[in-house]
Amino acid sequence: MSSYPLALLTPQESDRMDHAASAVVPVSQLMERAGWAVARAIRKRFAPCRVAVVCGPGNNGGDGYVAARFLAQWGWPVRVVAMAAPREGSPAHDAASHWNGPVLPFDVRSVEGVDMIVDAVFGSGLKRPVQDDVATVLGAVPLRVAIDMPSGVSGLTGCVLGHAQACALTVTFVRPRPGHLLEPGKGLCGELVCADIGMPAEAWDGLAPKISLNWPGLWMLPVSGDGDYKYRRGVVSVCGGAVMPGATRLAAKAARRTGAGLVRIAAGHAAEAYRLGDPGLIVDDGSLSDLLEDQRRKVWICGPGLTPDEVSAVLPELLGADRTVLADAGALAWGAEDLSRLQGVAAVTPHIGEFKKLFGPVEGSRPDAALAAAQKLNAVMLVKGPDTIIAAPDGRIAINTHATSALATAGSGDTLTGIIATLLAAGMEVWEACCAGVWLHGEAGMQAARRHGGWPVAEDLDLPLGAARKLATELSKDNLSKNPVAALL
Repeated sequence: MSSYPLALLTPQESDRMDHAASAVVPVSQLMERAGWAVARAIRKRFAPCRVAVVCGPGNNGGDGYVAARFLAQWGWPVRVVAMAAPREGSPAHDAASHWNGPVLPFDVRSVEGVDMIVDAVFGSGLKRPVQDDVATVLGAVPLRVAIDMPSGVSGLTGCVLGHAQACALTVTFVRPRPGHLLEPGKGLCGELVCADIGMPAEAWDGLAPKISLNWPGLWMLPVSGDGDYKYRRGVVSVCGGAVMPGATRLAAKAARRTGAGLVRIAAGHAAEAYRLGDPGLIVDDGSLSDLLEDQRRKVWICGPGLTPDEVSAVLPELLGADRTVLADAGALAWGAEDLSRLQGVAAVTPHIGEFKKLFGPVEGSRPDAALAAAQKLNAVMLVKGPDTIIAAPDGRIAINTHATSALATAGSGDTLTGIIATLLAAGMEVWEACCAGVWLHGEAGMQAARRHGGWPVAEDLDLPLGAARKLATELSKDNLSKNPVAALL
C-alpha cells in the first residue's frame, strides 16, 4: 500500500504520477483499466440505454473511447462524439483506433435521442474556462456521467471555470482530487467513485502529497486505559462571560462528553450565571491570574459566549502564561480589529465569514488561502463549512466532508471547540486534534440528526460524542483495502 492512503492528489501531482508510472506500465494499459472501470461503474448503476461518449483529444478522451468500447461490447447502443481527434501516436489515439462504432461531429445534434452523456472532454487539470459550445453539447441530455471530473470544474479548487454541468456519477482514479470534495465541485460530481487501476508503487516515488481526506487513520485518538485518572485525561478550561453563558456551557458540555477528565469554567464575576449547570462542571470565580497558577490547566477555550471586550481582558493573559489556546467566536471578532492580537493561539476556528474578516477575500483555492492564513498566524486554521478545511503552518491540509447540514444550527461551533479542546488536553498534536475534532463533530451531528428527525439543536450534539469516539477508534484500526479512499467513497 502507498504511504498516502488518504491522499487527495492535486492535478499537478496526478500528472507527475502518470509520468512516473509510464516508465513502468504503458499509459495505454492504464487507460484500458480506467475506461473499463468507468464502463463497469456505469453498468452497475444504470440500466442499458443509448449513450453518447463525448471525447476530448487528450487522455481523458482516451479513457472515454475505452469506456465506449466496453459498453458496446456489453450490448449498449453507444456513439462517440469527438471534440477533436487525438494526437497521432498518443495513447488516446491508440484507444480511439480500437473503437469501431460511430464517431459523430462535435455538435448538439450528435447527441439527439440519447439517454446518457459520458463526459470525457476535460480532466481535472482544466485551467481555462469551458466554452459555450462544450456546455451546450454536454447540457443537452439530463443524465450525465463524468470521467475524472465534470468538465468545467477545477480539480484543484472545485471552482467552476466558465460552465459545468451537474453529473449523476463521477469516476476518478487512484485518489480523488481536492476539487471532488470542495464545493461547488462536490455538488456537481454526484456520486463519486475512485477506482483502483493498478497504479505501480513506483509512481509514488518523489511524491509527498500535503492534502488529505480527513478520516480516522489520518489521526489516532487517545484510548482509555486502566491507569487513567482525570488529570491524565486532561483538564479543559473555558473562559466564561456574563452576556452569553449558553455558548460557554455548550463548549464545556461537549468537552465533558468527549472524555475530558475535568472541565472548568473560569467565569470571574459572572460565576453565578453558571452555578446551576451540570453538577460535574466546576465554576471558578477567582481571578484569572490565580487560576493560571495551576500548571495542570494547560488547554483553554477563549471566545464562545464572550464579547470582544471580555476577550481583551483574558486572551492576552492566557497567551502570556504560555497556555494552549483555542480561539473562536468573540476572540475572532476581537482579532479582526488587529490580527496580531491572535498571535500565539494554537488554533482558530472561523466560518468563512469570520475568515474573510480576519484575512480578507478568498481568491482561488480555499485550501491555499487557509494554508496562507495558518502560516501568517503560525496557528492551525480550521475553516468551517460543509467542506471544512484544516490547515497547519507546516503545509499539511485536510478536507473534511464527514458532516451534515443538521450542524447548521446556533451553538454547533461551540460544541466543536469543546471537542477539540478535549483532544488537545489529552495530548494530541494541534493539527491532528483539529482534524479528529471535526470528524467527531460531523459523526455526532449525523447520529443526532437520525435521533431527531434530521433537525437536532446544539443541545443534542454532545449526546452521541461517546459513540462517535468509539466508532472513530474502530475505524482507525480497520485494515482497509488497497485503496482506502475508494472504500470510503
